[in-house]
Amino acid sequence: MVDIVCAGAAFVAEYSVVPIKRHLHYTFRHRYHLDLLREEVEKLRARRQDLQITIDGARRRGDEIRPIVLDWLNRVDQITRETEQLMRSDEYTSRRNRWCPNLKSRYRLSRAAHRKRLVIFEIEGLGSFTDGVSYRVPPQNVILKNYERWESRASTFNKIMDALRDDKIQRIGVWGMGGVGKTTLLKQVAQRARQLGLFTTEVHVYVSRTGTQLGVAAIQEQIADQIGFQFNWRDESRMAAELLQRLKREKILIILDDIWKEVDLEEAGIPSEDGQRNCKILLASRDLRLLCKDMGAQIYFPVKPLPLDEAWSLCKKLAGDFLEENRELRGIATEVVKECEGLPIAIVTVAKALKGESAAIWENALEELRRFSPIPKNIRGMDEKVYCNLKLSYDNLESEQVKLLFLLCGMLGSGDISIDDLLKYATDSVLFERVSSMEQATNKLSTIVQILKDSSLLLDVEDGQSGGSSALLFDNHQNKFVRMHRVVCAVAREIALQHPHGSVLKKALQSRDGLRK
Repeated sequence: MVDIVCAGAAFVAEYSVVPIKRHLHYTFRHRYHLDLLREEVEKLRARRQDLQITIDGARRRGDEIRPIVLDWLNRVDQITRETEQLMRSDEYTSRRNRWCPNLKSRYRLSRAAHRKRLVIFEIEGLGSFTDGVSYRVPPQNVILKNYERWESRASTFNKIMDALRDDKIQRIGVWGMGGVGKTTLLKQVAQRARQLGLFTTEVHVYVSRTGTQLGVAAIQEQIADQIGFQFNWRDESRMAAELLQRLKREKILIILDDIWKEVDLEEAGIPSEDGQRNCKILLASRDLRLLCKDMGAQIYFPVKPLPLDEAWSLCKKLAGDFLEENRELRGIATEVVKECEGLPIAIVTVAKALKGESAAIWENALEELRRFSPIPKNIRGMDEKVYCNLKLSYDNLESEQVKLLFLLCGMLGSGDISIDDLLKYATDSVLFERVSSMEQATNKLSTIVQILKDSSLLLDVEDGQSGGSSALLFDNHQNKFVRMHRVVCAVAREIALQHPHGSVLKKALQSRDGLRK
């Protein structure tokens, strides 16, 4: 019986005495509760300020702040305002009841302060953002406006689109000389693929900057930026593993543009195994061997210069319709366009430079373009935009011997070049000093000529189009003549003027003149 009484007394004490004590504590120690609340809210305010620094940095990078972080900030601001309001209420009550404390008011304020401390504890517990405060937003795809779809490239465009739909093809090459319009064509293809919904995501990676190829980490960063992905590691191999897992979740189009050297897709974290249907890779380069042998393009499409009618249309678009209205100027401008031989980078540069100029200035530009040796200096942009762009192809040739033959071809001119004649000039120069037989020289020349063709620096002469005659040294060779694009020829001659073996190349040119006589 005694035990029952004791247990009952304990129960009464627990559920009546303890609450009474707590409520009395609210009444007579209200300043203690308010001070604790003030201390906690200051800690919370400092935590918010520290987090705001991280948020501001993320916004400067262009990142979006996670909704959970924004919600936390709103809760912090709200509890801070409520606390400040409570403090002001306490100050007002204290001034009003200085000599006669209002116990009811003290009780109410103390209890409210205690409850707000509990809310602050809860908010603080939610303020550890292990996944970061922000995320990268993939850039919006740029819609190409006023882009003229050339009829001469419609077939190439359609074939690339067909290849993108073909499950058996993963890697597609796009090949052509510098400034011919590969990047523009790739953007057009990407835009069309986007319109058709062929892929959920697309990235366009510029593998090189002014001819210098980026490292694996820089390529990985470009891809991550465009898909809104953040790496947890900074080691290239771990970054590759993370990126690979992320890309495998997408049906993605990856464009690797301006490739000068082999890119190890596996090392970069780009899905590359055979039979990969969800990832298509468009590869663009000036080097055909690089595309097909090193990068493993299963199919490739050449991008050629524009025909004269499309080249003229491009010039008019940029220089203005007044070219059509002025008959005298139109004749000069047509000849200027012909000198550019359909190379878009040259047409664009010349048209912009001569826009709105008089017939005399157009005439002077025509004379400089006809000489094209060296590169015209009085046409704004020709040096830095055209010459520097095409010189990159020369700079990236694999050996000095290949470079010398390129310069020799440039000295021989932009017309048809007989391979038989080229062999004679080469054997008379420093090119084939260590060659012991004509067969070795022939094989070496064939190899170097093919390298220059694959590098977009020499062109085949179509059957029946050459006006020259060839000897019998290359009777079994499929193409007895090659030619060099007029603008490329001008670049070659410009380089030759500054080359240590320039005198040897001039001698070869003199030999050509003697041979013709």
